[in-house]
Amino acid sequence: MKQTKVLLLLLLTAVISLSAQVTDAEKKLKTLETDTIAGWKKGAVASVNLAQTALVNWSAGGESSVAVNGLLSVFANYKNENTAWDNSLDVGYGMLQQGKNNGFIKTDDRFDLLSKYGRKAFSDFYYTALVNFKTQFAPGYNYPNDSVQISNFLAPAYLLGAVGLNYKPNSYFNVFFAPVTGKMTIVNDSALSSVGAYGVAPGDRTKSEFGGYARIIYSKSDFTNEILKNVAFTTKLDLFSNYLKDPQNVDVSWETQIAMKVNKYISVNLNTHLLYDADIKYEDGPARVQFKEILGVGFTMKL
Repeated sequence: MKQTKVLLLLLLTAVISLSAQVTDAEKKLKTLETDTIAGWKKGAVASVNLAQTALVNWSAGGESSVAVNGLLSVFANYKNENTAWDNSLDVGYGMLQQGKNNGFIKTDDRFDLLSKYGRKAFSDFYYTALVNFKTQFAPGYNYPNDSVQISNFLAPAYLLGAVGLNYKPNSYFNVFFAPVTGKMTIVNDSALSSVGAYGVAPGDRTKSEFGGYARIIYSKSDFTNEILKNVAFTTKLDLFSNYLKDPQNVDVSWETQIAMKVNKYISVNLNTHLLYDADIKYEDGPARVQFKEILGVGFTMKL
């Protein structure tokens, strides 16, 4: 019990000094207070979420738990009459402990670095090149069996490069279509690569694909409706088809984030992420739709 109180005190200190849950949707909120130098807009938001339940001799049953989730979002965007260059880094990590005799397990783990450069073609269209790198930091296990490792740092990792046309009629809506796209899946873990995890051939550490890619984004934070005026909404859909093998099996990544500012410091955030990749197989069957949802309420601080 004493150890739990000490842990909670440390976590609460972290919450006060950093912030609460942040999502990609809040990027629109934070652009209101960013540095602007010769066409550049830069900003960052750090966040920590804490949820805790303590039960002592609780006759109704249940288990004590502690959950911590932190994110860091950084961006640097440049724009002039003919050029648009967007750069972003999103990092997230979360842990959960349930039951006094259990250790912490991972609930969130991501590293997402993106750079997109465009030159104006005509009207609202830009010739654009995009590079995106995604991975995670720590090993993941097939919980509740923590002896079976199913992921690791750079296992998997995804490197995508695309060249195409970007349509941006306004600041809310953005469509990027790239008929020329290279995608590399990296599994830099000998145990996982030996069994062909994440679609690589058994024993190989990389898999290369060539195909078409589309990214559709709608993001808005300046609603005029009285009910929605403190709400930021972002939805992002990524689609990739491999021309060389089973092009009908489209990889899907769909993220939606809703951020609501209750007042200057308190915010409520909802983040959902749907994934489908036909190359990710399960021991007891084929590929499945993956889904993750994170709901956070907390204290936010802009950096």
